[in-house]
Amino acid sequence: MASTTRRPSSASDRRAVLEQRILSVIDGLLREGMTYTELSVEQIAQAAGISRSTFYLYFRDKVDVLLCLSGALKRDSYAIAAAWRPTGPDGGLDGLARTYELILKHYRKYTTLLSAINEVAAYDPAVREAWDVYQGQFVDNLITVMEEEQKAGRMAADIDPVLAAKIVVRGGGQVITRQVAGSEGTDDADVARELALGYWYGIYRRPAMPRPDGE
Repeated sequence: MASTTRRPSSASDRRAVLEQRILSVIDGLLREGMTYTELSVEQIAQAAGISRSTFYLYFRDKVDVLLCLSGALKRDSYAIAAAWRPTGPDGGLDGLARTYELILKHYRKYTTLLSAINEVAAYDPAVREAWDVYQGQFVDNLITVMEEEQKAGRMAADIDPVLAAKIVVRGGGQVITRQVAGSEGTDDADVARELALGYWYGIYRRPAMPRPDGE
């Protein structure tokens, strides 16, 4: 007869459960009007139903909590963006607009967390650096896309992929962050479309010019 004894959860499983509980707790506290700066470890631990000692088994401090909790937000949003290619199955302008809309939808699941990250990044170098690294992934991916488009002759050869990618990612990131923090989302599709149009016509604004080497 097969044993019905349940296998103990792994350390990673326990951590994932705890992170989700703390994320829910922080979301609730921030929605009550508190800022992340005002929150104490004691408040977070008490609301999550754990002791301070248990908290410190998993996290160094509340900044470490913020960095850990942002993992899913960063990982999944990057996966959404990286899946889009101009000539892919869901490529083109319409596909790009849908991609922006999916990113907005994903960010809305983490509205309070995103606000906390922006708040703390203003004064904490670790959070600011982590967010810069996160945005850097989008920049690097977009540079690759643009270089591929230039080699294929579909994008103007005089555009600097590095500079253009930084402008698209950082500018678009600000718009997305403000849209999520400052609206109910009823016009997310319209904002996504405008972001896509700005990107698309900024990059494909004219027929591709001949490459400098004449090829």
